[in-house]
Amino acid sequence: MRNKNRLLFIHLGATLAFLYVPILILVVLSFNSSGLPTVWGGFSLQWYVKLASDQNIIRPMIHTLIVGGTAALLSTIIGTMLALGVERMRPSVLLDGLLLTPMVIPDIVLAISLLSFFVLINLTLGLHTIVISHVVFCIAFVTAIVRARLDGFDSSLLEASTDLGAGSFTTFRRVTLPLIMPGIIAGALLSFTMSFDEYMIASFTAGSSSASETLPMHIYSMLRFGVKPDINALAALTLAISFLLVFAAQRFNKGVFGDL
Repeated sequence: MRNKNRLLFIHLGATLAFLYVPILILVVLSFNSSGLPTVWGGFSLQWYVKLASDQNIIRPMIHTLIVGGTAALLSTIIGTMLALGVERMRPSVLLDGLLLTPMVIPDIVLAISLLSFFVLINLTLGLHTIVISHVVFCIAFVTAIVRARLDGFDSSLLEASTDLGAGSFTTFRRVTLPLIMPGIIAGALLSFTMSFDEYMIASFTAGSSSASETLPMHIYSMLRFGVKPDINALAALTLAISFLLVFAAQRFNKGVFGDL
């Protein structure tokens, strides 16, 4: 038994190292004073200082925050309403499959289909089409998280509220909404994280104007000229924001992710 546990720990350590050592190397090299991205020349914050004053970085960052915030808000509202509506319907495997399909469709397929739709209705591409696309992409995740929260919902609380004379709106506002709020917040944070990191769909639906370029799109355009130290710093910042948002989502909604 002891040897078996040792093997499990070795396997766990090797898996974690495989996942996180490259990320750790990236973070360390983002503090490299050398002009060469992979050669250590000493500790320095110069690349982060450079990013803070680079308008070519700040502009896509602002676009990303606008898109991520708007997409998170809209997808959370729509996804929560969808989850509440589905929970009141008879269980259906077909309906569940339709709701979860956007989560497993390859990004490039969803990107092409959305681009074709925008072209078909003659909608000019820009930040607004990226927002619409990200809302479509994120709704399924919000719905799944809120539904997982509703699965553990005690329906007797609703009956008690009705027996005490509360109307349907009051019951929703005073009973249902507070109980599912951790799931709603987790869904919003996860939606923002996914929108913040998303590249494929944004690149297809942004159009050709730089006025709608997001941060992931800018990073990919920088990589065409090779990996530079400032790219390491930018990637490290993006990584830190993503980790913080995912951690916050888990803290707000303990147990939900384990139910998905």
